[in-house]
Amino acid sequence: MSLFLQVQVINILNITTILLAGVILSTGVNEVSAAEKPPTRKELCVSFQTQVHQAIIEHAEGPRAAKAKSLQKKAIRFCASNRQAQGIRTFAKALKVLGVQPANN
Repeated sequence: MSLFLQVQVINILNITTILLAGVILSTGVNEVSAAEKPPTRKELCVSFQTQVHQAIIEHAEGPRAAKAKSLQKKAIRFCASNRQAQGIRTFAKALKVLGVQPANN
């Protein structure tokens, strides 16, 4: 095999190795960032709605349950009308009225 041919084979192998490493690195980065993606506001609305519902059930006999139910209905309307940030804040207020700490999402 001539020297020229050997150099070309080595260059092709180096390029292949570099490309393969690039593919592996780019795939790994995408998987990590997808796993660490924060929840959307719609997902937060659903999560907070569940938390408030459970808290109202647990504190149904409490004097603040009526206020919390009112805030829950208001928050549901906000989330349904694409005003998720207001809905999330209102759900948090309802939990606060019941003395419950919102779970981190």
